[in-house]
Amino acid sequence: MSRICEITGKKVMTGNNVSHSNIKTKRRFYPNLQTKKFYIPEEDLWITLKVSAKGMRIINKKGILAALTDAVEAGHIQL
Repeated sequence: MSRICEITGKKVMTGNNVSHSNIKTKRRFYPNLQTKKFYIPEEDLWITLKVSAKGMRIINKKGILAALTDAVEAGHIQL
């Protein structure tokens, strides 16, 4: 599976390494992704998501069900 957060949609970005002599070489910036299991008490179900640290904060603030519905509406995840 690709390196995309299933809650926020964050993905790999590209940029440059810049040396002291100002030589630029391509590099990649990876999101801080963790594979984590979440429990949905309304459905009595455990799900595994690949989420960023920001995604975990959103889940803690809104709740897993609200975060999932927002992610489905935004198109980050298909259920």
